[in-house]
Amino acid sequence: MTLCHDVTAMRDGFKGPAFQRGHVISAEDVEELLNIGKKHVFVWEENAGEIHEEECALRLAAMAPVDGAAYTGPSEGKVVLKAERRGMFRVDRDLLRDINSVGDITISTMPDHYPVEAGARLASMRIVPLVTEEKQILKAEELCRKALEDGRKLLDLVPYCERKIGIMITGSEIFHGRITDKFESVVRRKMEQYPAQIIGVKICDDNPDMIVEAAREHIGNGADFLIFTGGMSVDPDDVTPTAIRRLGAEIVSHGVPAQPGNMTLVAYLGETPVLGVPGAAISLPTTIFDVLLPQIFAGVRITKEDLIRLGDGGLCQMCGSCRWPNCSFGRY
Repeated sequence: MTLCHDVTAMRDGFKGPAFQRGHVISAEDVEELLNIGKKHVFVWEENAGEIHEEECALRLAAMAPVDGAAYTGPSEGKVVLKAERRGMFRVDRDLLRDINSVGDITISTMPDHYPVEAGARLASMRIVPLVTEEKQILKAEELCRKALEDGRKLLDLVPYCERKIGIMITGSEIFHGRITDKFESVVRRKMEQYPAQIIGVKICDDNPDMIVEAAREHIGNGADFLIFTGGMSVDPDDVTPTAIRRLGAEIVSHGVPAQPGNMTLVAYLGETPVLGVPGAAISLPTTIFDVLLPQIFAGVRITKEDLIRLGDGGLCQMCGSCRWPNCSFGRY
């Protein structure tokens, strides 16, 4: 009889199929099957009204194509989605929940808003049993089709777009040379990870008019991403948020439920993202500044709801050696 699934063996550090789907069992195979703990095997029965796990995996992959990524397999009943480029991975969580609620289907993914590199594993899809009724796959396909009609995709990999950056460093102590600025070097180092061009850096006194003038000069030079630092708290002499409002930016939020970077300000001047970055970005390797950058370079507008969702996972564990984004910090 013909095997309808891969038979996996685990021994001496090896894990893989000892017998592959489609193999016709012979008398010589029996001893080996017993050696790997298989007293019973599943064999293929034609016209039983069911779909094999590998066909299911292929149909699950076909219902969720992703530009910039490709599926491999099926192997051992599953397909795996891998990135072919850098970008920000997106998951429609509600749609994923609905599909995973359909009987035998299981789809596991990287988190929504996750920054990924080429070669990263993004998702895995399979059914739990070796075969399932076709109506389950049809249900999942219908959910994806209806979502697409509404402009929603189960999975997406958004490429990073080029940004021209204008930086305003505020603070009388820096402007008058009492201390040396450390923020510019931090921003330049972080921007090396993205298609970014820093078109100018302005050091400003604690004067809203001066800060606004510096920002407008950057915009006139083509800046489409503004970064402000210094004076981001609620102290009376911290005037940077006042300057951002005076510039005409729409404030999404001043303050986010995440630490470090609690006093971060997120705003938009038309389509131009504006970030007010607190001082923690200078002294710590990862703050909410790092979490928001992939979304900004992906061209996905940050909403108040996005920032609220930062609360669950918004507390950095301050590990001795930072491994972000491969941790819980900034999952939203």
